Amino acid sequence: MKTTVPEFAILGHPNEGKSSVLSTLAEDDSVRISSTPGETTECRTFPVSIDGHEILRFTDTPGFQNPARVLSHFKKLKKNGSELLMEFRSIAENIPELHDDLELLTPVERGAGIIYVVDGSRPLRNVDKMEMEILRLTGKPRMAIINCKDDNFDFLDDWKMEFRKNFNSNQLFNAHRATYAERIRLLEALKSIDQDWYEPLSRVVDAFKSEWRARNSQSADIIIDLLVGCLTLKLTGTIGSSSDEQRVREKLFTRYKKKLEKKERTAQEQIRALFKHNIFNYQLPSHSLLRENILDEKNWQLLGLTPKQVIIAGGLGGATLGATLDIATLGHSLGLFTAIGGVAGALGAMFSGENLSGQAEILGIPLGGETVQVGPAKNIEMLFVLLNRALLHYRHIINWAHGRRDYPESISIEETNRNYTKDWSASRLKTCQGFFQQLKDNGEPDSEKREAFRIIILESLEEISRESRNGQTSLAKT
Repeated sequence: MKTTVPEFAILGHPNEGKSSVLSTLAEDDSVRISSTPGETTECRTFPVSIDGHEILRFTDTPGFQNPARVLSHFKKLKKNGSELLMEFRSIAENIPELHDDLELLTPVERGAGIIYVVDGSRPLRNVDKMEMEILRLTGKPRMAIINCKDDNFDFLDDWKMEFRKNFNSNQLFNAHRATYAERIRLLEALKSIDQDWYEPLSRVVDAFKSEWRARNSQSADIIIDLLVGCLTLKLTGTIGSSSDEQRVREKLFTRYKKKLEKKERTAQEQIRALFKHNIFNYQLPSHSLLRENILDEKNWQLLGLTPKQVIIAGGLGGATLGATLDIATLGHSLGLFTAIGGVAGALGAMFSGENLSGQAEILGIPLGGETVQVGPAKNIEMLFVLLNRALLHYRHIINWAHGRRDYPESISIEETNRNYTKDWSASRLKTCQGFFQQLKDNGEPDSEKREAFRIIILESLEEISRESRNGQTSLAKT
């Protein structure tokens, strides 16, 4: 039996945010979004497909141009629903001034549900009431979306009062800042606007959630591969003479930093593609730690283990915390690597473990001899720095609304640079310790350790998915 694909027409006055709402709901950044009113003159449909099957479609429409005239025709015709739309078409087809108004009603005439978008940051006008009356007379299932383009909510009560007269449901939805949780909540609300649509839209929501879980699963694998690649990275160089030593170490460490950056950038691009950000580059907040190098001091201060976790992890396996830093050479080393940039922070984080041995190495770099080596990482702090950076990037990319083009970032520094692992249980730390120890011993984890580590990463991704923009969990488990 052929299944009908639900369709929603995005309607409203010009320049109210219709295209932004569509782009965000359809996860399609190819939708043209313009600040110039009236640029959309023809309908354009955007299918939403999962595993190659179209499950939902949204249609972008021109804005109302002559609502007073359209409403006047509607009232003269004294009909409702499809019959009204057909008769209006026969009239409006011969009136050029009504081209946009006729065009926007085309998907409604073929059975599409209505999503009416308004900018709730401005006062309600008579022309808005006319548009709502037109949509009510179509008799189609309809929802109103209040898309506040700025943070002015003074007129919300007036809008909601009018919506209750004309729509089956209304929702507050910021298309520029909507998180995954808020998008799912809006789709869930659509199910209630018409009983006949409940089942098909339930399948759509289930399909969205299922695909999201699949994306999270792939993201977890990408993050693990990133950690394995970075933590086992090893570079060596040869010192020809004592005068050559500093230059060799500087070049070696610069290469090491660049390779870490490249591996992280590659993983970020893979996750970005998973979440369908194909055209526009997302913008990191100006205070984001992701703008800094992995070995920058702030990363190690804010994203590593907490002092309490250091103690717990030390009890689980002290060897993994061995900073292996030779105190006797500390002054020389700090000066050298600070000159290169960044690693002083890493060294500081090592000291926080207070587990200094007499071995002459920094991040695996022997501090003497003809051959020098950097990596593989010997400090489990690096695992947590890398992991928290990956989780921060994941949070940023899943909550970068597809309808967003640019706006001032309003997220606090604390939320932008949150340490997701700082409250992890001893059980989770033990899993991390086992994973890291195997990397040190064998260069790769066995399947059991990898799967255990994968599970806690996946749990973290799902927890982040359920968060609203302020970091509070707002969606039930999917």
